[in-house]
Amino acid sequence: MSQSLLEKISATQPGGGGESTPIYDPATAELIAYAPQHSTDDLEEVLRRAVEAQPGWAACGHDERSRVLHRAADAIDAHAEELAVLLSREQGKPLNGPNARFEVGACAAWLRANADFPTPGEVLVDDGETYAEMHYEPLGVVAAIGPWNWPMMISVWQLAAALRMGNTVVLKPSEYTPLSVLALVEVLNTEIPEGVLGIVCGDGQLGKALSEHPAVNKIMFTGSIDTGRSIMAAAAQHLNPITLELGGNDPGIILDDVDPVAIAEGLFWGAFINTGQTCAALKRLYVPDELYEAVCESLVDVASQMPMGNGLDEANVLGPLQNKAQFEVVKNLVDQARDAGAKILLGGNPEDSQPGFFYPTTLVADIDPHARLVVEEQFGPALPIVRYHDLEQAITWANELETGLGASVWSADPERAREVASRIQAGTVWINAHGAVDPRIPFGGIKSSGMGMEFGIEGLKNVAAPKVVNG
Repeated sequence: MSQSLLEKISATQPGGGGESTPIYDPATAELIAYAPQHSTDDLEEVLRRAVEAQPGWAACGHDERSRVLHRAADAIDAHAEELAVLLSREQGKPLNGPNARFEVGACAAWLRANADFPTPGEVLVDDGETYAEMHYEPLGVVAAIGPWNWPMMISVWQLAAALRMGNTVVLKPSEYTPLSVLALVEVLNTEIPEGVLGIVCGDGQLGKALSEHPAVNKIMFTGSIDTGRSIMAAAAQHLNPITLELGGNDPGIILDDVDPVAIAEGLFWGAFINTGQTCAALKRLYVPDELYEAVCESLVDVASQMPMGNGLDEANVLGPLQNKAQFEVVKNLVDQARDAGAKILLGGNPEDSQPGFFYPTTLVADIDPHARLVVEEQFGPALPIVRYHDLEQAITWANELETGLGASVWSADPERAREVASRIQAGTVWINAHGAVDPRIPFGGIKSSGMGMEFGIEGLKNVAAPKVVNG
């Protein structure tokens, strides 16, 4: 019998040599495996290999690198179910719905999309007297530091473009979800040349050492705003370019011409995808007075039918929160909203007796527009629904926070929706949807939600050095 991915990537338990840490299933509290904990010496070795491999990888050219990315995508497909099961066990997300199998499939799709994008570059001036072209060349070694909510998919968002442009990559996954990214790299490296894609596992101190290392030429980070500020300070030491995708507190504004029943399922998944643990999820919903009760009723009807439980149960589409700290954040925000007079339409009552970090699907109505549950990112399965009387007030509320990742406008009139969207301060504003990312369409935040773009041709440019050839 062939060795499983989990067996290949697992560290020995304490006392067996090397540093390791136990990783537990957030749905059952059962031990999954021990993850390796890499030292700064390990980091030095992985970076050394990345530096040595980079010139040869760049010399392969775009066509060969694209072929490698396609083969890597095929390797993911060949191991898709094993990867999805491990992801479900470690992160908690169910196999079905827009969750574990969806995430693994997105990894392959993003690799293929990046492989097939046309090579960036353009003629800038050609007027008979002056000729100038823009080229994009590799930066060198890219440090990619990822989160625990979409550990595999966001790693691929970072590495796919970087590898396509001729960089080598060193990944540092979240200490909460190292196993799934280790397994992903194990699969990818069956097709990617040695040294081109490396990984180190550890806590924030190892991430700090990686981001400050002089061998690193670009830093990509997805995570919290506070850590993003630290990454930015580290990048300044060597004047490294950075891409930051940080926290969001995305607003959704419903206009007064919609059918509440027709949009209810779209609203639900916009808010509760990955059990609400998504940076660009719908986290505060503004509803006009005349539709307020109908929208609330329609959302309750949809949400109450979505089963939550162990992700390995094929029936479930919602799972636990990934860790206890996030569970406490959601619980405290909902409890405070309830104590302040908000109405709990659904949920809000976690069962202390069951194992795992399950917080029930929760809808909160009649809430003050400046309650903590509204103005602080909950990052979990609790949606505040705010009543508005005047559209101008809703737009003001949508824009008054420091975040600006995503937003949405819901209307039967696309032109009217686009006019409202033009006034919302966010990197992306969706119309009649929320959080629908596409590898062809650039994505990034403004204000405290980050800087730089990922996806599409712009994403390739953001992991490359522009060079003008003039003459």
